[in-house]
Amino acid sequence: MNRAQQPSRRNVLAAAVAVVAGATAVTAAPAVAAAPDPDAAEAGAAAAAAKGRVDNRAWVTYADWREGRADGVRTLAGARPGVAIGVPAGVTDYTDPHTGTTAAWEYATWTSPSHRLKVPATEVIPSWNADTPDGTWIQIELQGRYNDGTDTPWYVMGRWAAGDRDIRRTSVDDQSDGRSTVWTDTFSVDDASTGLRLVSYRLRLTLHRRPGSTATPTVWRLGAMGSDVPDRFTVPASTPRVARELPVPRYSQNTHVGQYPEYDNGGEAWCSPTSSQMIVEYWGRKPTAEQLAWVNPEFADPQVCHAARFTYDYQYEGCGNWPFNAAYAATYPDLQGVVTRLESLADLETLVAAGIPAITSQSFLATELTGAGYGTSGHLMTVIGFTAEGDVIANDPASPSNEAVRRIYKRREWENIWLRTKRYNASGKVSSGTGGVCYLYFPARPTPAQRKALEAVGVR
Repeated sequence: MNRAQQPSRRNVLAAAVAVVAGATAVTAAPAVAAAPDPDAAEAGAAAAAAKGRVDNRAWVTYADWREGRADGVRTLAGARPGVAIGVPAGVTDYTDPHTGTTAAWEYATWTSPSHRLKVPATEVIPSWNADTPDGTWIQIELQGRYNDGTDTPWYVMGRWAAGDRDIRRTSVDDQSDGRSTVWTDTFSVDDASTGLRLVSYRLRLTLHRRPGSTATPTVWRLGAMGSDVPDRFTVPASTPRVARELPVPRYSQNTHVGQYPEYDNGGEAWCSPTSSQMIVEYWGRKPTAEQLAWVNPEFADPQVCHAARFTYDYQYEGCGNWPFNAAYAATYPDLQGVVTRLESLADLETLVAAGIPAITSQSFLATELTGAGYGTSGHLMTVIGFTAEGDVIANDPASPSNEAVRRIYKRREWENIWLRTKRYNASGKVSSGTGGVCYLYFPARPTPAQRKALEAVGVR
């Protein structure tokens, strides 16, 4: 499996941009549309097997943080418990691969206790929420234990800072032990058919600051989603339960085509940060005028440019790193962000009913989503509600204008392109789907109804 075979997070393809230009939408070859579905007869069994196949664990409370092993960190109490640098454990050099600059950094570490997964996992995706003042940054690592009793190496899952002046925010390529691999932001067992799984994992935080500084990163949420969703081309139809639409702002990524091409070639590839910004603003947060001062004043919706810059992964060369988007959302006051995997449209309905929109990741041919007008190997949209008939109301950033962003997509088509793990691509070959991956952004202090909904979908 190579990077090109992985579910793409490089957002919409040129076909989405063609919508803006009025070009003909991409369509599938007839042979692809007629391709047989080897899992169709087993769709119901696969869906039943998928239930309970997602495990979320997060360290968020003072008691949680006290469980870990600290080396140079101090535990913070109060309204937002977390960890920060106390007396540094030492000094280390870091050479930024994107600038070539080597600098010394004081560091401290916090290592979680081993978390035993409720379901042995083929994939694990971490999330974190942190504050990194100028002169600070953090590294997140994961070590897993296989079901044969052996351990993975410590894999780097991200080197992250809210800004981009001290280090370049980055994932790390070429990490594998021959049995598992890190694909940008996702730990993945290389061959699930062998029965190899992770049964537990640990996370390690390393907090960095410039030597002699009193500044410190603060991390108040750290966790991961482990899952083992069965391979499936289709999922069974669900029954509508909720009719509600949330007043989420509408932004088009295509408004920004050609702007700031240093961030993944500009707006045509900004579905993830555009979606993130929509939900950040739904919760009443927004960059300040000072934060937006770097954006060309002639550009509309400068906050979308801001989101693209500060979600950009310099190794991946894109704005679609899932945990980087969640971490970006959590840089706004009193917001949390997580990456998870939901198991059904019923889970999405539960969230919407409680007032929580979600950003979903999916890939599809133009023939598979009526009204989209494009096909894509990877795209993020914001689910903002459901019609009385149960169809999905989505803010689709791959629209020609802000006014055109609100779309209604057929329920059956939507749930299949989002929840499946396998599909046929435009060449008629088997490709990957995300199996229900989404981002959730919500208040640091949810209402009782919001908390209940989050717990119902497995998010603490």
